[in-house]
Amino acid sequence: MKWNEIDFFPIMGETLSNENTFALNLSHTNPDLESLDLSNTAAFDEYIMLQIKNSGSKYGIGGYLEHRAIYRRSAVFGTGEADFRNIHLGIDIWAKAGAPVFLPLNGRVHSLQDNAGFGNYGATIILEHDLFGRKLYTLYGHLFLSDLENLEVGQKLKAGELLAHIGPFPENGDWPPHLHFQVIWDLMGNVGDFPGVCSKREVDKYVANCPDPNLILRSNVI
Repeated sequence: MKWNEIDFFPIMGETLSNENTFALNLSHTNPDLESLDLSNTAAFDEYIMLQIKNSGSKYGIGGYLEHRAIYRRSAVFGTGEADFRNIHLGIDIWAKAGAPVFLPLNGRVHSLQDNAGFGNYGATIILEHDLFGRKLYTLYGHLFLSDLENLEVGQKLKAGELLAHIGPFPENGDWPPHLHFQVIWDLMGNVGDFPGVCSKREVDKYVANCPDPNLILRSNVI
């Protein structure tokens, strides 16, 4: 069986298409980010929402292996040039806080926790799946804190079930509301957390371990 032979449930409850989704550029090639105060989450949020609104869309999407300019907003991503983490390993779906997030495939809860702190994940859920005869993990970051109360480790879930909701700032790690969705083969001993960004020096290692989430999302926008 191959990725394209699996019928994944739409993670936002609907297909992410050109009709409802806008490809959002948050890379170093976007000149808007030079003048934007990224440390001001309200201003950052206003910029994101305006981009989505002006495109006539419901969602903004993008980010896999994107070389991003936005991580200078937080010391979470390091300070030294060689190890500064600015290569994004997941796909972000930007939307209004409260937007529902659904399970794309059957799984069980591996771990969950609040990764609190400016620039971090906030409420995070990691699910474990059986795929292609091996374990696969999916990570959902920047959720409502209350979503963690409805789950417990080992709990089995079915594709199409409501999993969580996109959280508001500041409880979501103080980001404009969005879902960070990441696919991982090996958690490398992590529980409730996993790097969502890596440095240029580590790209090859993480690319091999974190395949393109669009294999599951199947958006034709990115």
